[in-house]
Amino acid sequence: MKYLISLPLNAADNFPTLLKNRKGQWFCTSDPRDTRLGSGGGTTWLLEECYRNEDGQTSFEEWLAKEQRILIHAGGQSRRLPAYAVSGKINAPIPVFRWARGQRLSQNLLTVQLPLYEKITKEAPQPLRTLIASGDVFIDVNGALPAIPEADVVCFGLWVDSSLATRHGVFSALRETPGVLDRMMQKPSIEELETRARTHFFLMDIGLWLLSDRAVQLLRERSYGADGNPVFYDLYSHFGLALGENPPIKDDYINQLSVKIVPLPDARFHHYGTSRELISSTLALQEKVTDQRLVMHKKIKPNPAIFTQNSRIDISFNESNRNVWIENSIIPKKWAIASDHVITGVPENDWDIHIPSGICIDIVPVGEKGYAVRPYGIDDAFKGDIRHASTLWMGKPVSEWLQQRNLEITDLGGQASDLQKCKLFPYVSSEEEIEPVLKWMINEPGNDRGETIWRTSERFSADDLMDFAFLQRLYTQRKKLREENFKALENNYERSVFYQLDLSDVAAEYARMGLTVPDTVKDSSDRMTRIHNSMLRSRIFSLTEDKNNAKKEEEAAFSLLRDGLVNALRHSKRTPSLNVHPDQIVWGRSPARIDIAGGWTDTPPFSLFTGGNVVNLAVELNGQPPLQVYVKPCQEHHILLRSIDLGAAETVTTFKELRDYKKIGSPFSIPKAALALCGFIPEFSENNFRTLKEQLQHIGSGIELTLLVAIPAGSGMGTSSLLASTVLGALNDFCGLQWDKADICSYTLVLEQLLTTGGGWQDQYGGVFHGIKLLQSEAGFEQKPRVNWLPDYLLTHPEYKPCHLLYYTGVTRVAKSILAEIVRGMFLNSAGHLQLLDEMKTHALDMAECIQRGDFTKYGQMISKTWEQKKAIDPGTNPPAVEQIISLVKPYCNGYKLPGAGGGGYLYMVAKDPMAAATIRKILLENPPNNRARFVEMELSTKGFQVSRS
Repeated sequence: MKYLISLPLNAADNFPTLLKNRKGQWFCTSDPRDTRLGSGGGTTWLLEECYRNEDGQTSFEEWLAKEQRILIHAGGQSRRLPAYAVSGKINAPIPVFRWARGQRLSQNLLTVQLPLYEKITKEAPQPLRTLIASGDVFIDVNGALPAIPEADVVCFGLWVDSSLATRHGVFSALRETPGVLDRMMQKPSIEELETRARTHFFLMDIGLWLLSDRAVQLLRERSYGADGNPVFYDLYSHFGLALGENPPIKDDYINQLSVKIVPLPDARFHHYGTSRELISSTLALQEKVTDQRLVMHKKIKPNPAIFTQNSRIDISFNESNRNVWIENSIIPKKWAIASDHVITGVPENDWDIHIPSGICIDIVPVGEKGYAVRPYGIDDAFKGDIRHASTLWMGKPVSEWLQQRNLEITDLGGQASDLQKCKLFPYVSSEEEIEPVLKWMINEPGNDRGETIWRTSERFSADDLMDFAFLQRLYTQRKKLREENFKALENNYERSVFYQLDLSDVAAEYARMGLTVPDTVKDSSDRMTRIHNSMLRSRIFSLTEDKNNAKKEEEAAFSLLRDGLVNALRHSKRTPSLNVHPDQIVWGRSPARIDIAGGWTDTPPFSLFTGGNVVNLAVELNGQPPLQVYVKPCQEHHILLRSIDLGAAETVTTFKELRDYKKIGSPFSIPKAALALCGFIPEFSENNFRTLKEQLQHIGSGIELTLLVAIPAGSGMGTSSLLASTVLGALNDFCGLQWDKADICSYTLVLEQLLTTGGGWQDQYGGVFHGIKLLQSEAGFEQKPRVNWLPDYLLTHPEYKPCHLLYYTGVTRVAKSILAEIVRGMFLNSAGHLQLLDEMKTHALDMAECIQRGDFTKYGQMISKTWEQKKAIDPGTNPPAVEQIISLVKPYCNGYKLPGAGGGGYLYMVAKDPMAAATIRKILLENPPNNRARFVEMELSTKGFQVSRS
């Protein structure tokens, strides 16, 4: 995927070096100087500049078809948001959302926009290769994206109130065909909307369009005049008005393009076009979540509309300080501020200054040491003729400001009349000169020194600053202040956003900046903060090559997680007894499970943050539950463990031997841990016994426990978790513990923590509970998922049953190392991991709805989407040996995936129809990848875990 962005010329030149974007993936340029191209012409210019820069050998058409691309238009003059004019509004820093994990102190409007654009591009049909977006908006979408239809142009819109629609472009669609564009309207009047309301729906254009190559070619043709030179052509008011079934502009070729509109449900449109919107949109995002249980940032502001970042601030705020934005600035104690301020770029200073309400300050570095001093009003638009009374600067008519200071219009730059081009902003050579001239400009006309500086210095217009700002200095100051902010947030971690940041990014920044490793947090801190702290320390140590401390801190993080999960159930100790006759055998058996959506979201610590959603199946293999456990009394007062499939046996006679359950790979780790949890070691027993023999004598019998696992190790079918559940379930019956199925699953989660293998809850719930189900848990250490059963129609109906195939690949992979790496990402709030996990969580709900609707084709497609998500979170999921098998059957499948963590084991395939299923069988029977590969007959389990007695 390619990213193309337009910025002001100076910002475009600095973009690669300042933001260190990957070479080749990003391309940035600006529109040609003094040429108005419009958004349509600008799109063409951006594409062609990228084409010339990158290729130039093949035709434009061939280049266009090579890959997908995201185009972001951010090259405007930013007249209504001067604070970020010189760097481009898209580079405006955005505060960390108080309710979100995995964000960065360095994030800006571009980085918070991109995840949505990337998601749309990934999910778009293949012909729609070009996404066009606006650089001054943030569209906050909750939940899954709607299906993106195939068309030449797909436009995304929002349902909005008509009063808002009149200020934007509007998509109009007939009520009978709501997904097809009838016509586009630009800023329609209320009367126009009312006239068409009976027959049409309306959606607001949010500047988010997908174009096919054909549409791009037509846009390109219209962006040139007959002489072959670029002309002004607007994407929305020209190209857009020629789209649809009944377009207002007639164009024989564009009129023929197919156009679909897609409403984004439960989405919010946040505009960053003006100084006030910078604050109001940020406030709306911060207050999106008001449930205090979900808000991690504990600091209470005097006023919610106060935002400070990348700054050193020594003043105290109060309730009257509303609508305040301070960024990349140093504000000492002598400053006095009021309300309605945007303050940026202020260097080190000791000024004694009072900023009147409504006044904003932007100090712009120019040259190696100097600055341009730019005060303005929060509602100034920097447009209009300075001779007109309606043209405002610093919140008042320009003529009034001039009159107060005995100045003439000619003092503002000769013949220039456009406020944007007026020479308003004086150049000063040192920080010391800023204070007097700033005071004179904003509130002290009698300040002689300030007036002298203003009159005698070189002055810049807003347009000049776009070219002459020294952005390297601007970014250097921001980075330096951000370094200070990291330590301040760390020291104030109990009330700051520090431990909700992307800690992998924090660790990289600490290592890069040479900052000291954060101290170990207090024992009284909540457990999750302590976990984050240990893993952050581990990551910083690893980056600074202190391997011993890195390992020690990582072990501490995993230990804290284990203890938290174990302690959640440790309060209820057990009293095992003999609940069978001397000659009885307890027989427990469980099906396997196949996860089909939401896997990994059940895994702590992610599930502890937000809860998880998983859809999975309980299946019997070759006509039987593949996991079986037999428990019976024995005369000797010991515990005899046997494994039929492994041909192994072990006799346990002491608590010490029973506690030795952490040996990974031991054939009896699981039953030892299960016996421990059932109360056969003192830590989990209500009664005190000196020895295991004494405890067994007390209940009147020894125990003989036999395992039979009819699934190969590393199968991806939840084998170890389900074996643990089956052992616990059989012991529950044998010992009279009176647990229900949910209790068995909860103790299985604890058991896996005791074994240090980790893992989530979906495996055991997947097999212990029968059929197809959506499993959902809430946040918190005590994970008790709700079981929502789904209809089995898609797996049991005669038309579809033969289409579900299970094939053992003969390739195995142990999940522990995979699990540990992904859990590290969760501990560190890794943005990439968390974003994928959130998508997986939503996808599980979509899968449940698909199953409820009985849509077989979509079911298969969603299985493939699950597979793509699994591969994204762990690239090793799909090794070459597995991909080779998939390549043979792919044309005959609606979907396929490896259950579990992937990398090997079983391959679950959803054939397109019974004939395709037969073809798949034939292909793989004739082309086995190894001598272990084979088909296994699967059938949906109608009972789940069962226990019976002889």
